[in-house]
Amino acid sequence: EVQLVESGGGLVQAGGSLRLSCAASGSYFDEFGIGWFRQGPGKDREGVSFIKSGDGSTYYADSVKGRFTLSRDNAKKTVFLQMNSLKPEDTANYYCAATPLDLTSASYNSDRYYTYWGQGTQVTVSS
Repeated sequence: EVQLVESGGGLVQAGGSLRLSCAASGSYFDEFGIGWFRQGPGKDREGVSFIKSGDGSTYYADSVKGRFTLSRDNAKKTVFLQMNSLKPEDTANYYCAATPLDLTSASYNSDRYYTYWGQGTQVTVSS
């Protein structure tokens, strides 16, 4: 079993940056792919980014491509989501999730493939 805890959210002005962390406990963290999802007010949950367990390949939603960067430190059992050039529309509760599956760019943003979820961290971007 894997437990996930997100941190790093907060209030930032448009154009600013935040770095979210997803810290895991449990075994075999390096065998799990980690995805980030977000849910804004009145919106459906959407997949933001994903990092594979093996080669660390990453996928990004078009809405964040070029602004967000996902990385992982298996020794620390932590995944980092660096968010730059933030926009008001990035305002949402951000969740990380773990999957044992080798997801693709077409499947990573479907929450049904994830087994473990964190509680979320709020990101608010003011204009």
